[in-house]
Amino acid sequence: MEILAIDPGTTQSAIIVWDGEKILDAKILLNQDLLEMIYRDCVCSDMVIEMFQGFGMSVGATVFETVFWIGRFCEAWKGPFHRIFRKDVKIHLCNNMRAKDSNISQALRDRFGEKPTKSRPNPVYGGFKLKRDQWQAFGLAVTWMDLNHGLPGM
Repeated sequence: MEILAIDPGTTQSAIIVWDGEKILDAKILLNQDLLEMIYRDCVCSDMVIEMFQGFGMSVGATVFETVFWIGRFCEAWKGPFHRIFRKDVKIHLCNNMRAKDSNISQALRDRFGEKPTKSRPNPVYGGFKLKRDQWQAFGLAVTWMDLNHGLPGM
């Protein structure tokens, strides 16, 4: 099983392709390019995407733009897609809803080892050196896989 995990943004989004043991792809793409990739090239079994959750606060245009892209990605996807709230990733990986992005990436490094270097390869990362938003997409992938298919690597 290979899943496509997306951390959506207003103009570009981070993606991870995860098979439960190894990252098979990691990119940051313009949203239009990602949409075309989903239509044409993606052969993953499932798609996981971060979904916004309302807390009664007013939001700006960037939130609505990101939600627009989430809808477009889900509509383009041919198979099952799953929306995960950010709080669920925080609770699953950090046991704390107040966790920040840096806490999520640290929890992933604690679980899977440090990011790879030339002198210290790490097969989990598949040779990819994850950037900020890619860590969040990786967190989505791991959370969804853990909650739906057990906890490998633990």
